[in-house]
Amino acid sequence: MNPSRRCSAFLNQLCVSSSRGGPTTRRPFTPGTRCCQPAGGAAGKGPGPQMKPSGTPGTAAAVCLMGGGGSSRRLFGTLAQPEPDPGEHPDQDQNRIESDQDQLLRECEEALQKRPARPHRDLVPPSGTAPCHHKLHPPIRIMQWNILAQALGEGKDGFVRCPLDALNWQERKYLILEEILTYRPDILCLQEVDHYHDTFRPVMASLGYQGSFLAKPWSPCLDVERNNGPDGCALFYRRSRFTPQATAHLLRLSAVALPTNQVAIAQTLRCRRTGRRLCVAVTHLKARSGWERLRSAQGADLLRRLSGITTQSGEVEPAAASPAVPLVVCGDFNAEPSEDVYRRFSSSALGLNSAYKLLSADGQTEPAYTTWKIRPSGESRGTLDYIWYSRDALSVQRLLDIPTEEQIGPDRLPSYHYPSDHLSLLCDVSFRDDEPHRLM
Repeated sequence: MNPSRRCSAFLNQLCVSSSRGGPTTRRPFTPGTRCCQPAGGAAGKGPGPQMKPSGTPGTAAAVCLMGGGGSSRRLFGTLAQPEPDPGEHPDQDQNRIESDQDQLLRECEEALQKRPARPHRDLVPPSGTAPCHHKLHPPIRIMQWNILAQALGEGKDGFVRCPLDALNWQERKYLILEEILTYRPDILCLQEVDHYHDTFRPVMASLGYQGSFLAKPWSPCLDVERNNGPDGCALFYRRSRFTPQATAHLLRLSAVALPTNQVAIAQTLRCRRTGRRLCVAVTHLKARSGWERLRSAQGADLLRRLSGITTQSGEVEPAAASPAVPLVVCGDFNAEPSEDVYRRFSSSALGLNSAYKLLSADGQTEPAYTTWKIRPSGESRGTLDYIWYSRDALSVQRLLDIPTEEQIGPDRLPSYHYPSDHLSLLCDVSFRDDEPHRLM
């Protein structure tokens, strides 16, 4: 197969046309708009037409099958073919990859023409940013996103205002890919990934990314009939931008020396443009109220292990020293800023700051929400997702703003126009020079 057509072939097989969904409000994608405008363009500023629920959860279980039915089974045979070792081809044809990304984004638009456009979001500088008087290196774009496991969305989470049809995988996967391709991160950190091997790994590999995946030992997805396997965390980085410095650390988090069901991935990378090293970690801590102490213990375990990884000793406690390698930690912490695990990260000797605080006027306040959903128990809105970064070694240049309540819509998330109950977070960070800094 011609490599320049591989991505298109993947998505042609992925695509199953559907007449369901909201009225068409999308506009054709124009290459070059990815930095701050979704493919829907200015038309995406409002929430778009909202479809009303077609029934109670569980009444339309036959609408779609876990894993996507026959088309996905045919696709799996193609995507499961062995891929070349990316380490053997560090200098790929970037023109071909960028062309494939543009074409794939167009195909996402075509597959989603029956749905309203995603909320329009802008990339904005941190509030009150002062003129920069020190040297900064080319920015690195980092995306954090809990994409909502397919099995949980359809079979376990009970989004009472979201019709099951809005969650059907044949279209929802295009919404996820569209979000990623609109902003094209250099590093992508995902949680609740249960279609890693048959969708995300092959598609992202074809677009020039290298990935790692770690499933939860006892994934709740496995309790759902016709699941696609366990969910877990995934970490992708752009091969043209980074080289791995070691094998990814696949971590099962512990609490009081006892292993838990939550995991993390940590990967040390070297930037090809600057020669600087960066350690990136992704995690997903224990959900639900009542588990605050467990989340705190999991966070403490992760900080301890990241301290060892970034100082290359493996035994250094967080209080010992700031990391020798700058650090970014992305995740769904399932914890509001008032929780102890948040305080652990913000006060750690690893010198971490939360990027999204920089959207606030005082630079100290997290957004009002990163997730907003309606379940049988009621409406739930909160800040649970974070991008932490080494404040002395990295500088935040821009962040993707948070959609308004009007943009999200009265039925909240997920919906016909947004594929997850969590919003994606994204920031551009740059390495600082080697001098001490007091900014951000």
